[in-house]
Amino acid sequence: MEVQILRRQGCSLRAIATETGMAVNTIRKYLVSGAPERKPREPVVGKLEPFKAFIQSRVDAARPDWIPATVLLREIEERGYTGKLRIVQEYLQTLRPASRPDPVVRFETEPGQQMQMDWIEFRKTGHKHGMLAAFVATLGYSRASYVEFVSDMRLETLLTCHVRAFDAFGGVTKEILYDNMKTVILQRNAYGKQQHRYQPGFADFAKHYGFAPRVCKPYRAKTKGKVERMNGYLRYSFWVPLASKLKQIGLAADKDLCNQQVGLWLRDVANVRVHGTTKRVPVDVLREERPHLLPTPALYAGRSVRAGATPHETPKPASRFATPDWHVCLQHPLSVYDSFCQQGVAA
Repeated sequence: MEVQILRRQGCSLRAIATETGMAVNTIRKYLVSGAPERKPREPVVGKLEPFKAFIQSRVDAARPDWIPATVLLREIEERGYTGKLRIVQEYLQTLRPASRPDPVVRFETEPGQQMQMDWIEFRKTGHKHGMLAAFVATLGYSRASYVEFVSDMRLETLLTCHVRAFDAFGGVTKEILYDNMKTVILQRNAYGKQQHRYQPGFADFAKHYGFAPRVCKPYRAKTKGKVERMNGYLRYSFWVPLASKLKQIGLAADKDLCNQQVGLWLRDVANVRVHGTTKRVPVDVLREERPHLLPTPALYAGRSVRAGATPHETPKPASRFATPDWHVCLQHPLSVYDSFCQQGVAA
């Protein structure tokens, strides 16, 4: 039709060819026989289009928290998505404005030098589903991490989690960095500058295992930035996806289910990913770091390691670098959970 109009306007064949991008012979043929009508192209359905409703439902279920693109990518790949992460990231940008990263100065430590530890609370005491927190430990050099969900943050629980973390890592670092939690430190600078008064039971435990406790300056959480970053990764790449999935089927996470799932997540995701800062895989670097760790001594017997335990009772090891065995200690039927873990939430 365009060729016919241009010809009626007095354009030469060569001018029409320049205007339309067609060959002169093609134009001549169309002028003789009539140009075929061009059918409008059907819109191309993008690879992500069939999964947008699912992504939207997951984002809505997670609010006010956020699920990272990498997690949503894994979920939709299980449902048949074959596109790239970039497509998912671009779509998520339409659902939430990108935030500006907070610039930080990072300090690196030698192999075996430092472990950083922190608690992260998911539900506070008095919550209708019960208090839920996680002990998080990250090695400063390899960035390998250990996580254990707990229902309290008492001293006995803290020490038990330490023992299991040492077992998972294969040894003890020379120092461990904490914030100013009361189960670790009672008074800063009590005996002079940097001469703190530590909780007696904790100090005795540290002496037994041979590590020096270090504490951050008050309100300077970024001093232990490696474990703080792991906290954020744990919250948004593990907790929010798990809790939102359970929410969609009317359930709430508990300690046992979280420990069962976090063991798999550490083994299959967190400790085998390429770390964003080091550009290396934590579990691979841990093999380099292990020879520099202090050997784990005999089980601490100065005080009861956990409530109700005898001084010589060995805590159950819970290595996050082998097949987790948390399922053997679940205390209630998990038929609903089992179905959820195997099938996930229907799209």
